[in-house]
Amino acid sequence: MAPIVRPLDAAYLGDAAWGHRVTDHVGHAFERAAGAPLTGRNEVRMLIDAAGNFPVWLEAIAGARRYILFESYIIADDSLGHAFIDALAAKAKEGVRVLVAYDWLGSTKRRGAWSALRAAGAEIRAFNPPSFASPLAWLTRDHRKSIVIDGVRGFVSGLCVSATWEGNPRKRLEPWRDTGIEVRGEAVADLEAAFAQVWAACGGDELVLDPAPFEPVGDTRVRVIAGTPGSAGTYRTDLLVASLAREYLWLTDAYFVGTAAYTQALRAAARDGVDVRLLVPGASDIPAISPLSRSGYRGLLEAGVRVFEWDGTMLHAKTAVADHRWSRVGSTNLNLVSWISNYELDVAIENEAFAATMAEQYERDLQRATEIVLTPRNRVRKSDGVEAGGPKRAMSGSAGRAAAGAVSVGSALGAALTNRRTLGPAEAGLLSVVAALMAAVAVVAAWFPRVVAWPIAFLATWAGLSWAWRAVVLWRRRRTAAPVGAPPGAHPAGPPPPAGDSERAGGGGKKSDAAIIDDSRP
Repeated sequence: MAPIVRPLDAAYLGDAAWGHRVTDHVGHAFERAAGAPLTGRNEVRMLIDAAGNFPVWLEAIAGARRYILFESYIIADDSLGHAFIDALAAKAKEGVRVLVAYDWLGSTKRRGAWSALRAAGAEIRAFNPPSFASPLAWLTRDHRKSIVIDGVRGFVSGLCVSATWEGNPRKRLEPWRDTGIEVRGEAVADLEAAFAQVWAACGGDELVLDPAPFEPVGDTRVRVIAGTPGSAGTYRTDLLVASLAREYLWLTDAYFVGTAAYTQALRAAARDGVDVRLLVPGASDIPAISPLSRSGYRGLLEAGVRVFEWDGTMLHAKTAVADHRWSRVGSTNLNLVSWISNYELDVAIENEAFAATMAEQYERDLQRATEIVLTPRNRVRKSDGVEAGGPKRAMSGSAGRAAAGAVSVGSALGAALTNRRTLGPAEAGLLSVVAALMAAVAVVAAWFPRVVAWPIAFLATWAGLSWAWRAVVLWRRRRTAAPVGAPPGAHPAGPPPPAGDSERAGGGGKKSDAAIIDDSRP
């Protein structure tokens, strides 16, 4: 008998029994792709821009009674950063346990910014400060933005703690366009686990919490995708969504530099009749990103993908909504730095009402955007001009976010050398600048070889010593390991390993093998 072939979207075609099985299979596919389980008893609320997020965060912090888990890529040394540090210090003085994880590269380095918070009793850890043992560790950053209050309320967003997001009317800088969410329910435990993951990566003791008994709220299905370097959970999920979308897939991203595989997935969906739209900044706070994003417009437009550029100061949101059912909000940008290198945090929501809210907000955003089109001569241009005298555009970003620009520039240069993809006219300026720099380096190397040789020798020595130190650490760990077959928790004979053996590069303090959350919830 010939096999029966049924379409993957049979769930939409009225075959209830088969549709149930297909839905089940798709659910398992999402869990495998994201590396995250689905929880079903949640409430999710969308929060828009600085005005919709920061006051709610401060209100939640003020209402904390047991503990606060606070994590942000940027905690700036400005009025907003001080307001949050003061709020956290006040709760620590009241006896609330306050734990703060911040990225060393993205956040303020001023010691005085943290002294008052530590003095109040808060526990503070910096992610990945510079380390001699890991010269290139700075490429991995903690790009997550999350808050958990008492185990019952959580926040995830693209917003950092910086007054930049509030804009500056005197300089005609509008508030940045960004999106966050508030989560209540089962998924809060997964947000805690994600925080514990970074807390352990920062070095020190395991995180042990005593959360309140779980109380089910709502019926929204939520999946917390805690991205770690090399895991690519959000990347695999995004590819899966692009493949499964049947009606529409609307994307918003701040630093879009899609891989060939992801761009091809969007093009294939559009050619299959899916309404694929991409909303990106009109001008980025990382100047190198805009030409790289625009270099990919032609292939998308030719396939039927609609591309829009934001007309305001800066678009920083990272969101997606598809087929009236699936949404994503978080910190992950559509580029390799976020997908592969950073610690990121996103929440995927499976709920029709929330998807409708996301779609309505997307349509409002398009009213402040300009569509990019192909002309009759097959040139890429804006569909109409932007009114003069409008808001000024973002011109500069943090040093940390420049890492994304550096990796993206490397992508363009690699493509130019290997011819693995077609370069766009927008990349001509970038290649010209790099070509001039390379010519200058060649001249210097020819006439003053020591100017080039000494830095190379220094870097080679640094790398060699770093690898040698790591080898010594691993050998010591092997010698002091418990014998094979020893009972769990058995200690090896002889002296304990040096503190450096359990130290994360750049982390400081003793590194735990795992982060533990004492959670008695069902």
